[in-house]
Formats: sequence, structure tokens, C-alpha cells
Amino acid sequence: MNEPKIIYGFHAVTSRLRQNTASVKEVFLDRARGDRRARGLAQLAAERGVRLIMVEGARLDGMTQHARHQGVAARVEAAAPRADIHAVLDGLGEPALLLLLDGITDPHNLGACLRVADAMGVHAVIAPKDRAAGITPVVAKVASGAAETVPFIAVTNLARAMGELKERGIWLIGADDRAEADLYTARLQGPLAWVLGAEGEGMRRLTREHCDELARIPMLGTVESLNVSVSAGICLAETRRQRAVQGLASRRGA
Repeated sequence: MNEPKIIYGFHAVTSRLRQNTASVKEVFLDRARGDRRARGLAQLAAERGVRLIMVEGARLDGMTQHARHQGVAARVEAAAPRADIHAVLDGLGEPALLLLLDGITDPHNLGACLRVADAMGVHAVIAPKDRAAGITPVVAKVASGAAETVPFIAVTNLARAMGELKERGIWLIGADDRAEADLYTARLQGPLAWVLGAEGEGMRRLTREHCDELARIPMLGTVESLNVSVSAGICLAETRRQRAVQGLASRRGA
């Protein structure tokens, strides 16, 4: 059985209460907080039958190792291991849209990428197990609930996983500022996975070589690079836009 863990922050705790109530053992709330947000969380815990414990702020500091907990934390069951990517793909009713992250070590960046992935309807986020960030309380807080909704699949070998995706008919597009083609000329309607590396470093050589296509985000100002979560948002939003246009054209032609 997985050991319980601590999550913190209003978004992370509220999301877990709403989406997986059974996994929440206790909610801890700073007794000094009597604002509407705190009252709303207390009411939600009561409605879901979860024990609410009022504590001093110092106790929350200790539980979260002095993280920015916003006055709330929860003891939860560690999430069960995610289904593998094949199980995710087998359950889809639309063309796959995946996000592959190569070498993202900053938990804040991973959390932001998960939040973007949730907003853009990404079916799974895939990242290497080694030398990369995994799901932690910091990631969960930054993700604002997305760590509970978007399947996060850590793989032993990213290049091998990319090969398996190709065998499933998924087109791999790497975001690379050195690419000749740009984002807005790429065809993004079919099953695909965006592959992004860390800001400044980009994808590793082997990861880049396993991509079917490379595309760059046109930079029209003086900034030379973007945070990986911003880049992911731009790429995924353009993908959704193209798919929406294609769907509209198909309906008009019907």
C-alpha cells in the first residue's frame, strides 16, 4: 500500500476533494484564516465527509517544510501508478494529443506544463524517470489540480517510448528554435505528440532525432526564448485551433 503524503495549497486540496474524495484522509486548515475561501473549503470537506482539523500556522509550516501552503494542507493517499500510454491511447475517442517533456527538472515548470496540458485537453504528459522532475507536492500546487486530471507517465527510456508512439501512428513534432519550418505552417490535425525540452537547452540530441518533424515558434520581438510551459501553451493552442477549423470544414462539407 502506498504511504500517505501531504499536498498543500487551495487549488491542489480543493481539486483532490472534488475529484478523488476517497483518497483524502484529513484536511488541515490554519485556524487564523476565517475568509470566504477558507470557509468554502471547510464546507466542501464537510459535504464530502472528510475530517477537518484546525491547526496553527506553525504546524502547517512543519508539515509542508515551510512551503507556501496558503494556510491549507491535506493528508492523502499517494496516487496509484498511472496507466501506461497504451491504455490511455486505447481509451481515446478522438485523435491523440500528447505532450512529451525532455529534461524538465524544475518542478514549477512541470506543474505549469500540466496546467497547460489540462487546459488544452492533452490526453497524457510523458517524461523520463531519470534526470527530470516528477510529481511532488510543489508540482501539484503549481498545477492547480491538473496533476490529478492529466495522466503523467514517467518512462525509463524516452526514445524507446517515442518509437512505440510512432508504431501507434502518432506523429512526433519537436519544438526547436533552429527548425526551418514554423508552427503555423505545420499540419496539426491528426494524432500527434509535441516534444519540448528545457528552456535554453532544448531537447537532447537523441530525442530530437526521434522526432518526425521539427517546428519553431516564430519570435517577433527581442526575446530569444520562452519558458517551456509558455511554449507548450502556444503549440497546443495552435493544434486545437487547427483541429477546430478542420472539424468546422468537415461539418460544412457534410
